[in-house]
Amino acid sequence: MTGLKEVLLKEQGRLENIIAAVKRQLENTPPGSLRISTSKNGISYYHYQITDKGNGTYISRKNNDLIQKLAQKTYNEKVLKYAEKRLQYVKRLADSYDDNGIEGIYEQEHPGRQKWIHPIEPTWKQRVDEWLKEEYQGKGFKETDPFIYTERGERVRSKSEKILADYFYSHNIPYKYEHPLYLTGFGIVYPDFTVLSQRTRHEMYWEHNGRMDDPAYARKAVKKLQNYEKNNIFVGEKLILTYETEQSVIQTKDIERLARKYLV
Repeated sequence: MTGLKEVLLKEQGRLENIIAAVKRQLENTPPGSLRISTSKNGISYYHYQITDKGNGTYISRKNNDLIQKLAQKTYNEKVLKYAEKRLQYVKRLADSYDDNGIEGIYEQEHPGRQKWIHPIEPTWKQRVDEWLKEEYQGKGFKETDPFIYTERGERVRSKSEKILADYFYSHNIPYKYEHPLYLTGFGIVYPDFTVLSQRTRHEMYWEHNGRMDDPAYARKAVKKLQNYEKNNIFVGEKLILTYETEQSVIQTKDIERLARKYLV
């Protein structure tokens, strides 16, 4: 499962980028700091350095460039201090955190002990097994539909759907073909594939749009996508889309890229 661990690693990368950017900016900053004095006549700026015995050297408003650089320097130094402190904390947490820690306790038990244990949370395998056991009525086929079967032995409507199904099957990605889904304001739809994401432990829908160079087909696909969005099913969150035309057919590398991003 990918959860907090991934968030922590992303935050670690973000902080490292911030630290690197701030350090680059600090390389070319003038020495000293900016002192600000406020009076009824307004704000005055002074360039203060360690060697100064007084309040520093007054900066004329004509020298706004120096004011900006010193102000930016102070800000950058504060950001750097905070980011470095936070990075240390995030690194420690990321190194010690395991998203699958509780599940791992059960998995590491002896099989003879496992059969007597009821896990506090279902393991991924138990979740998948229960999910796949669910019976449902698919869309059905017309007499004119081609006879195309997947490696799992189910009938699909196109060679591209077979490629997708066979990829899921060979890579142990749990899926259901044309499982009915009710969309408010539209009715029952049959997503090409309903898949169970190991990354999020939630269902996602994978729609393959195979004839996008056919205007009528494309309009229908767009309408379907709009109805998904009206039901809070958005691309990249709960919906995965692939496309095809006569000149551009689906490639296994495209399926693999999306599966790695959203499913495994």
